[in-house]
Amino acid sequence: MNSIIKIESLSKKYKNAEMYSLNEVSLHINEGNIFGLLGPNGAGKTTLISMLCGLVKPTSGHFTIDDLNYTDHSSQIKKIIGVVPQEYALYPTLTARENLQYFGSMYGLKGSDLKDKVIETLDLLGLLKFADKRIETFSGGMKRRVNLIAGILHNPKVLFLDEPTVGVDVQSKNAIIDYLKLLNQNGTTIIYTSHHLAEAEDFCTNIAILDRGKIYAQGTPSSLISSTDNARNLEEVFISLTGKDFRDEL
Repeated sequence: MNSIIKIESLSKKYKNAEMYSLNEVSLHINEGNIFGLLGPNGAGKTTLISMLCGLVKPTSGHFTIDDLNYTDHSSQIKKIIGVVPQEYALYPTLTARENLQYFGSMYGLKGSDLKDKVIETLDLLGLLKFADKRIETFSGGMKRRVNLIAGILHNPKVLFLDEPTVGVDVQSKNAIIDYLKLLNQNGTTIIYTSHHLAEAEDFCTNIAILDRGKIYAQGTPSSLISSTDNARNLEEVFISLTGKDFRDEL
């Protein structure tokens, strides 16, 4: 299977920081994977995704997405990736339809193609009857679903998700996960971060566990569990590798 993302010795040290947030990370992610990047707070997950999305410049190392390097092909990469941040990237005083039409137009969609895509995705995620209601009136789970739609209207080849189910009800979580699985079945490679380890164990095809800017383990959920002494699930693998110390930060 082809590697759609190739990361080679990627490092990041922020200005005035004493330590590297990401330190010599190398990783290949195959096309069609649902790949989980898991780790405690401060492990380097957000830094890594931010670099892959072109939001943060690496200190050293390089990467390619679909054999395109960001230095020479940033505009081409932006067309084939989707990003769904943990924070809601929505305009609260606009309706769901207006938000999605705006974000879709930013990806170059227009006319009937954009209109039909907005209706289709709202319907699939149970939101069509709320299409013309302002986002500020939505529950957390409804906002999370619209937030997801905004990142996938252009049918990205690679989708980056940062905590896509945080703070939502069970029904919204199931709807989001089911829709992401459908996207994956239709060809989208998914890169996913979460602190919900039971969800990640069920959802991801492959996983890398990061801590202190380095990759501690990589493999399928079942292979990581079977290779860790006395581990019965992914959470026990995670604790075995990263320890029980608090990761509080200011």
